[in-house]
Amino acid sequence: MTVDLTQIIKAYDVRGTVPEPFSPDVAEAVGAAFARVVVIPAFAEGDCDLPATTQGSGGEPTRPAVVIGNDMRDSGPELVAAFTRGLTDAGVDVIHIGLCSTDGLYYASGSRDLPGAMFTASHNPAGYNGIKMCHPGARPVGESSGLANIRSLAQTYLADGLPTPVASPGSVRQEDLLIEYAKFLRGLVNVADIRPLKVVIDAGNGMGGHTVPVVLGTEGRLPALPLEIVPLYFELDGTFPNHEANPLDPANIVDLQKAVVEHGADLGIAFDGDADRCFFVDETGRAVTGSAVTTLVGLRELAKEQAAGRPATIIYNLICSKSVPETLNAAGARTVRTRVGHSFIKAQMAAENAVFGGEHSAHYYFRDFWFADTGMLTALHVLAALGEQEHPMSALSMMYEPYYASGEINSTVTDVAATTAKVVAAYRKAYPRVELDELDGVTLSNWDAGDGPRWWFSLRASNTEPLLRLNVEAADEDVMEKVRDDVLALVREG
Repeated sequence: MTVDLTQIIKAYDVRGTVPEPFSPDVAEAVGAAFARVVVIPAFAEGDCDLPATTQGSGGEPTRPAVVIGNDMRDSGPELVAAFTRGLTDAGVDVIHIGLCSTDGLYYASGSRDLPGAMFTASHNPAGYNGIKMCHPGARPVGESSGLANIRSLAQTYLADGLPTPVASPGSVRQEDLLIEYAKFLRGLVNVADIRPLKVVIDAGNGMGGHTVPVVLGTEGRLPALPLEIVPLYFELDGTFPNHEANPLDPANIVDLQKAVVEHGADLGIAFDGDADRCFFVDETGRAVTGSAVTTLVGLRELAKEQAAGRPATIIYNLICSKSVPETLNAAGARTVRTRVGHSFIKAQMAAENAVFGGEHSAHYYFRDFWFADTGMLTALHVLAALGEQEHPMSALSMMYEPYYASGEINSTVTDVAATTAKVVAAYRKAYPRVELDELDGVTLSNWDAGDGPRWWFSLRASNTEPLLRLNVEAADEDVMEKVRDDVLALVREG
């Protein structure tokens, strides 16, 4: 039976359980489709009958090429081999960079100006794998930028068979870019001159265990930094034996919080499975919000632009704290609010030439990193911000967390649209001056109403499940709790 690719190729990437429905046959079909939808058109308007060498005498590419990396999941090598076959049979040369973080793959795509594919299921459990694909320059391949066409063409290949291989198939070669990637990141943020810091890092048995020792200099290939690193779960293990590699779930940072306090550390850092996201814990063991990190790093990037005499635009998504635009605007930034999701943020980043962008979910994007998200560069910024002054992390983060937030709360509902409409109707009746926008789901705000308590909440539907996602923020804790509980009662009533 042919796999229905709409079940594993959605708005952003490929993601599914292995070997079914995400099998090597699916990977090969997706590779063949990726070659024809993205790689070959990016090179030469679909003409792949070119010489058999990837580079000319001046280093310029003379035929289509793509970079591929993978995380530590056991299913990665077999899926990469099948995907590679789909590419080379189409006449595309392949550069394997091996084990890497997702932002390591973005570095390869950006620095080589080549399309890329990263085999990872990020924070999903061990039975999953996936593919994050990008255009040259690490520009995302999403639903409206090629992924829908890849899905359609790969579905045809699975049903009718793969195209006949070209007469001159692509070549395959290996490159190790880890040191190059580490040097590039260090060149963007100076951590060499900060005060000494003790830092606990939880890699979650994911790719942070591969990249952190090199970037932070603990394994000797780059100069040491004034950091004492206490490692947690650096051993690469795609079965995730200690906890899920999803630090957004509070249960998965408990070990980090405990270790920070026990070791008297200045900071705790947790990476997700593919290390494109990072999360922070202050010296007391308290989690630092993604909004606080967005503000902290945004101010650093703003200051850099101001020093160079340039205006700065910073992107934030609609469920970041109100304090993000308030603080950044007061400091002189232009801020742009966007919907949730990395493909939307990256597109907005490029359209606005934004220097930085942040999401509540700990995706952080940098113009100087091809508008892509990178957990390691964010970690370097936070280390520098902490180490360049004497205050503890708790004092820094609390400066940027003046309000009270519920965090994201999911509810299973039978009719998302009807439930959302019911909540909107109830609040518009109770608060006639409430503001409503529909940028992404619905956001109702009483923040600028001029009377009554200041609060806002967002209700967004899941792309894959019958869920409503609620986020609430208020200027007062008791108000936040009341709005949270009242909305949940409406959402969950029979």
